[in-house]
Amino acid sequence: MEINYARTYKSAKGNTVFVYTVTGNATELADYERVQGSYHRVDPKTGETLWFTTRFVGESGSLIITDNNKVVADMSEFDKQASLVQQYGGNLGDHLAKSAADKLMTSKSTAKAAGTPAGNNIGDL
Repeated sequence: MEINYARTYKSAKGNTVFVYTVTGNATELADYERVQGSYHRVDPKTGETLWFTTRFVGESGSLIITDNNKVVADMSEFDKQASLVQQYGGNLGDHLAKSAADKLMTSKSTAKAAGTPAGNNIGDL
């Protein structure tokens, strides 16, 4: 499933919440709705499926459903770049970090997952 940044707002708890629209084929969206359960939300004005997180994951990216039925952003591209920066450090690491940040923040569909979820259920916000 693909996500695109839509907007932010402050929750009642004072957290910044990032709202993304979710697109995918019928099967993906049905699975997303099933996994989200009572947290599934649709924009009442546009009819678009929404995903909420307290972590910005880029202007666009991908969502995955884990084996534990959690919906998370796929952050593997960020993790690969972070690993290279850590491996090389120093001036080269700094240049790699800048180049990676420029690439990741401007390219489409760059959010790829790792072990830690970047998403939350709406009730956890």
